Amino acid sequence: MDVESITEETELHDKQSELDVAPALIAVHPTHHSLVVAIGSELRVFDLQGSCCVILGDGSSGHKDSIRAVSYGANGKLFVSAGDDKLVKIWNTDTWQCIYNVSSEKRVTAVAISNDGHYVSFADKFGVVWVVELEGLHQSSAVVEKKPAPMLSHYCSIITGLEFSPDGKYIVSADRDFKIRVTAFPTKPLEGAHEIQSFCLGHTKFVSCFTFVCNQEYPQGFLVSGSGDSTVCLWEYESGTLLNTCEVGAEAGLLQSNGSEEDILPVITDLCASRDGSLVAVAVQSLPGVLLLSCNLSVKSLSIVRKITITEEAFIPTCLSTSSTSELLWLVMGVSNLKGSVSPSLARVRAISCFGQNSEPIILADSEIPGGEQLLKTLQGNLSIEKEVFSRTAEAVKIAMNNLLIKKEYNVENREYRKRGRNDKKKYK
Repeated sequence: MDVESITEETELHDKQSELDVAPALIAVHPTHHSLVVAIGSELRVFDLQGSCCVILGDGSSGHKDSIRAVSYGANGKLFVSAGDDKLVKIWNTDTWQCIYNVSSEKRVTAVAISNDGHYVSFADKFGVVWVVELEGLHQSSAVVEKKPAPMLSHYCSIITGLEFSPDGKYIVSADRDFKIRVTAFPTKPLEGAHEIQSFCLGHTKFVSCFTFVCNQEYPQGFLVSGSGDSTVCLWEYESGTLLNTCEVGAEAGLLQSNGSEEDILPVITDLCASRDGSLVAVAVQSLPGVLLLSCNLSVKSLSIVRKITITEEAFIPTCLSTSSTSELLWLVMGVSNLKGSVSPSLARVRAISCFGQNSEPIILADSEIPGGEQLLKTLQGNLSIEKEVFSRTAEAVKIAMNNLLIKKEYNVENREYRKRGRNDKKKYK
């Protein structure tokens, strides 16, 4: 292959990445006080207690590019957002003022707040997990600039998930190279996290998402993970033991044939556990709605119990969330930078009630959702969305996830050429 051909192929991949859309994200306050939708560079916040829109402290999110990760702290006092502009912003949820800014060297893919609220960790596209120490909540309008310290690394593999264990002893990270790493969170995290507790190995494609499931009998919880291999796995994460695997794509009849011996596996895009740990909601790339898995922690098993479809809108959620005090499951479908769309950012919010043990889940109509029309106007921005737009949204998210998480194959000449053109080499003292 000549240099001109290599250059054209390289430019094509770069152009494709530039056109990648960012899926909409949703996060619920731990005690159901507020709800946040991140779409593009916007943070849209709704006060569920006051049933009103929340104006951020500076009137905007302060982000200049797509937000890729959001999270509330365990007590709801802090909220963190981060993304493609290499900024991590930490918010005081009492005032919704940004109180800390952190600059990342690379684009950010995941964020997490320690259970005590003293540390914020974030991961970048090169597989490094960073940490910053917080000095508490302050009411000043001045934003404090914080410098992060590297804590651990996945060695150049994109990190797809980051979360602290329910007891705060571990920080768990997942990547596109099929693995989940459980790391002991040190007493001095700024000096690095050097003790690996375990690896959870069993997925055959990238790990796309994970969450913890807990109940009164097992307060320390278990780990549930989803993957590009269309499975959901249950883990005893301290030992890295695989307890059960649910073949979601096969059991739900979602596999598609590509004309050869191999089936097309629909990706598990998000997971969310009910507050009693009895159910896990699963968002699947091709499913208009969600699957509900029964999670029996006593016998360590996962099984599909119900498929909830939202067929009238072809609603394929991009993110799920719930709180520890409510049986509402919140769903969002949406993207930013959708080509051919009248609006640069499209979001649609739905809710399912009775998300818990011995309950019959119900898809709520827009008029039945807490906050009603005011909430939808705040979080969606547009109350009327054409059905065909949903189909284009789902396809755009599918392509974007594949571009991000499925490794591209290059021949030897192209690989060497790309190495010579890299500008990310840096010597660390």
